[in-house]
Amino acid sequence: MNTRLRQDADKITEYAINAVLPGEAVRRALINTDLGESVYIVAVGKAGFSMAKAAAELVSYKKGIVITKYGHVNGKIRDFECFEAGHPVPDDNGVYATGKVLELTEGLTENDTVLFLLSGGGSALFEKPLVSLEELQDITKQLLASGADINEINTIRKRLSGVKGGRFADKVYPAKIFSIILSDIVGDPLDMIASGPTVADTSTTGMALDIIQRYGITLSREAKMLMDTETPKEVTNSENQVIGSVRELCNAAAVCCKELGYETVFLSDSVCAEAREVGSMLGAIAQTHAGDGRKLAYILGGETVVHIKGTGMGGRNQEIACGAAGGISGLENTAVFSVGSDGTDGPTDAAGGYVDSDTLNTLDKMKVSFEEMFDNNDSYHILEKCGGLIKTGPTGTNVNDFSVVLIDRG
Repeated sequence: MNTRLRQDADKITEYAINAVLPGEAVRRALINTDLGESVYIVAVGKAGFSMAKAAAELVSYKKGIVITKYGHVNGKIRDFECFEAGHPVPDDNGVYATGKVLELTEGLTENDTVLFLLSGGGSALFEKPLVSLEELQDITKQLLASGADINEINTIRKRLSGVKGGRFADKVYPAKIFSIILSDIVGDPLDMIASGPTVADTSTTGMALDIIQRYGITLSREAKMLMDTETPKEVTNSENQVIGSVRELCNAAAVCCKELGYETVFLSDSVCAEAREVGSMLGAIAQTHAGDGRKLAYILGGETVVHIKGTGMGGRNQEIACGAAGGISGLENTAVFSVGSDGTDGPTDAAGGYVDSDTLNTLDKMKVSFEEMFDNNDSYHILEKCGGLIKTGPTGTNVNDFSVVLIDRG
């Protein structure tokens, strides 16, 4: 492993994530906002705890609830109940916690305001299923394995839920909702972030039926009927403000790259494609510029997908890294790394992965078949064997992913 490049990758990762921690952004959003005298706070998502903690220091509120991913509650907040639940597949704890939110907001009047702090992961964590939980879990797993993108997945989730696609806003009416949103979806579509609990839905039943057919998703008769049921197309009691996105993450990574002496090229913050194909593309970029004689960094952001065909373990950022390994093999002083800003890539304890020009050679010496493991979607164990896992722990934020090509000719 190239120690210098790995150290640079870790520095860039730390700098970029610290730049998009939500506390300060929540404070900026609330500093001149009048929420009224009767305020309840609901925070949902992977960044829910840190967002709620920041809001609780600024807002006079009656009571609050946090629903976040397991391992993401970090202490106590006055007059808050904090729940941890399953992600990316919903579980009993999430359904129970959502029930507590509905109890808290039931019977509110036009004189009340719900401060709704929303971040990525909310689609799984905030859930009142309209089918059995077991079927919802099965459909979710099918969608996640199908290669469908997040907008397609959330189009289906909305129709299976009593709180998504604007339905939570309907339940809270006539109370007002002020939503502060940390975006984890390319382009920041409000109705798709966490499946849009407080936003009128722009997707249609026709879109939902097309997605089900295109990806071969198996549904019960009850679930099929829900695909034909329209979601709310008008929400009148909700105001929404986006406070962070993947562009800020990529810009911060670029700042750090420049500070480390790299000439930096920002490729895009809107990538949505198969993860291993993105990795292959980054490897090709490295091949093209490895001989330029310059110290270069290429930065890419977005949200990729993984079409699961094997039984291995990993996540989309680890797949990107492994997808680049072949393209940079043997290129001196070259590395590719990819990181999820929330610190958990797929169902693993890694935030992402790092590979360099030595990775495949290291695996060959260990008599490890890279191709066989990668075909089995086992990127986690590939990277684990060669020291390529990037682990940050839960970060308290969630604004999508970024990938970087580093070429060190300094």
